[in-house]
Amino acid sequence: MLTMNNLSLILAFAIPFIVTCALTAVLIPFFHKKQFGQYIREEGPKGHLKKAGTPTMGGVAIVIGILIGILIGERSVDSLFVILTMLAFAAIGFLDDFEKIAKKNNLGLTAKQKIVLQVIFSLAIGIYMMQREGGEEIFIPFAKVFLSLGVLYLPFVIFTEVAMSNAVNLTDGLDGLASGVTLIVAVTLSLVGWHRDEGVLLYTGASIAGALLAFLVFNHYPARIFMGDTGSMALGGVLSAAAIVTKTELLLPICGLIYVIEALSVIIQVVYFRRTGGKRFFRMAPIHHHFEEGGMKETKVVLLFMIFTLVCCAITYLAAK
Repeated sequence: MLTMNNLSLILAFAIPFIVTCALTAVLIPFFHKKQFGQYIREEGPKGHLKKAGTPTMGGVAIVIGILIGILIGERSVDSLFVILTMLAFAAIGFLDDFEKIAKKNNLGLTAKQKIVLQVIFSLAIGIYMMQREGGEEIFIPFAKVFLSLGVLYLPFVIFTEVAMSNAVNLTDGLDGLASGVTLIVAVTLSLVGWHRDEGVLLYTGASIAGALLAFLVFNHYPARIFMGDTGSMALGGVLSAAAIVTKTELLLPICGLIYVIEALSVIIQVVYFRRTGGKRFFRMAPIHHHFEEGGMKETKVVLLFMIFTLVCCAITYLAAK
């Protein structure tokens, strides 16, 4: 029997799918006309140069879809902060994308500018959580206990938001990679929300999944549009915000282990390059390019990373159950 809660969940998935699909179909020709195309780094994989000019900033459609989905399923102060955090990080990504388009190169906001803005917006949700009784507690997977971080909670929230948004951003380097991996992560978090009776996690995950499934229709290889920093930073922001308000932050590095590996590969590459006077640890970073440069087709890399994420997400569900 279909209850109101089940109906809300279905709508929280279906409406973002329909909205994102419709908006993306409209944005592709609009961005083509406005010449809002992606600029490809010359030092990147040579096979990616043919992608130059592909419309970017498709994340606008994703964000709108998720926003509507969350409002359909969950209307609370917690969900409001999740939405505001998503919009704030989407705005950072939008500024970055627009700078690249305006300057007609692959350079947007500086790393310092992005980090400063991310820290400021992360502070807001961290301060909100610390006003709640037990707000500074986090859930420890597997052990299934809550740990109070005390004064360390605020730095922890800032690190979670900043690390997550930038890690998802680094993962967005192949057609369908960030959207495919994040779709699986979102479904998993929604299942965890269902099991733990956490409405924010349940409906946020469902809304993200619906929006990304629609976006994948246009973003799978060969991509007709990219999400850009607008989408990737918004996704990192909304995933971490939903985890923060439900105290499930430590589930993110398990189900989103690919994000962690992508970010670490860049850090390792940079440190190794500097310490060895120009040598490279990976063929190219982030690590998805390492596989590409080794001869693996782009579609196979994406499939491999999605299968790996499925395994990680199965472990995540067991850790949270």
